[in-house]
Parts: sequence; structure tokens; C-alpha cells
Amino acid sequence: MITHNDDVDWDSWPVADYLAENYRDLHPADAAVITHHSAFYRRFAPGSVARSVEFGAGPNLYPLILAAAASRRIDAVEAGAGNVAYLERQFLYGPDASWQPFHALCRRLNSDLPATLAGALAHVNIVHADVRSLEPGAYDLASMHFVAEGATEDYAEFADFCRAFVQCVVPGGSLVAAFIENMPTHRIGPASHWPGCPVNPELVTKVFAPLTRDLSVTRIGTDPTLPDHGDSGMVLLTATAR
Repeated sequence: MITHNDDVDWDSWPVADYLAENYRDLHPADAAVITHHSAFYRRFAPGSVARSVEFGAGPNLYPLILAAAASRRIDAVEAGAGNVAYLERQFLYGPDASWQPFHALCRRLNSDLPATLAGALAHVNIVHADVRSLEPGAYDLASMHFVAEGATEDYAEFADFCRAFVQCVVPGGSLVAAFIENMPTHRIGPASHWPGCPVNPELVTKVFAPLTRDLSVTRIGTDPTLPDHGDSGMVLLTATAR
């Protein structure tokens, strides 16, 4: 039986376990993503992007940090109540110290980034909403990290999420994304199970090629310092919306 996005209680996402497993330390895989994305963001003059969106933000702050080098406003759009509450605490009380190494690497790779972590996050606006409800063409730039392939087990629904991601930017808008390669249904923490849609560079290219131009799809290998969910690395994307 295939699990679809609406079958899942995303409000119960195990935020603390997810952060402990993935983001309390800066792992080599995320350093590689940051390096790749920093090259993308260096194309833009500081503040040249009026509105950007993190498409399904989760509790991950480093994509928001990266976008601050170019964006005057960043909407962190997230449906899960637990993730939204975590983001709100980061802005109300200050970001967790574990995000400092992420900011330091981002700024080392792109000196246009604000000098402090708080300064980078000052550009962010938290939006508690389903990404599928975003208005088409509302943004100049969209970023997505580990969302479409982790939201469903259905390939058609994965493609639908990718189309919604592309369509939320204006024609000619910029896109940057990362996907877990071959992500199966997986466990986070001691007891919770979550959907996964196994994708690879070929499938990502097939989905995005009709929707974009200047498409670049690359991959990085498995990171042994991260939990072994049965995946085989990450797929990285940059593109321009047609």
C-alpha cells in the first residue's frame, strides 16, 4: 500500500530526533551541499532577489542562511506544526549554537552573507502553510531540500511536488534543490516511520527537464557519518524556470 502525503500526520514530525540525527553537527554531506549551493548564490548581487522561498522548510536553518546572501525576503513555508514551532523559537530566543558552524561555512564560501547568524536569519518570514497552496509566480527564487522525495511514496505525487516547486517562481526564476538519493521508507528516532520515494539523477532530470532550462543535476555519495536509512547519497539541482 503506497503512502501519500495526505496520509501522514506531519504535525507529529519528530523534530528533536531529526535534528539530533542530522544537524547537531555539520556533516560532510551538508558541507558538500553548502559548497554547491554557495556557488549558485554567488551569481546574485547582495539583495538582488526581492522574494525567495524555502519550499517545505522543516527545521533546517542552513538553506535559509544560504539564501540571505541574495534575498531581501525569504519565506520559510512549512506545513508541520512542530517544525513551525521550532523555527519560531529560533527567531524568538535566538538560534541554537549548533547552527553556528553552518553559518561560518556559508559565509566563508560567500562573503556577501551577513556577518552574524542572527543577521542572516533577519531576512526570514515563517509561513505556516502547505507548499501546494503557494501562488504561482509569487517568488523570484525557490529553494527545496529533501521535501518532494520525503513527502510521499508515489512517483506521480513526487513529480507534482516538483512541478509546484517550479511553478511558484516567475518564468525565468531561479531554482536550487537537494534530494536524498534512493530514499526508502525510513525511521527517525526510536519509533517513527516516514515515507520515502527513491529517486536518482536520471529521474530528477526527467521530471525537471520539461519545466526548466539551464538544468544542472549532480550527485554526491553516501555520508557514513549520517544515519543509514538505506539511501545512496544526495542529488543536487540548479535550474531556471521556463
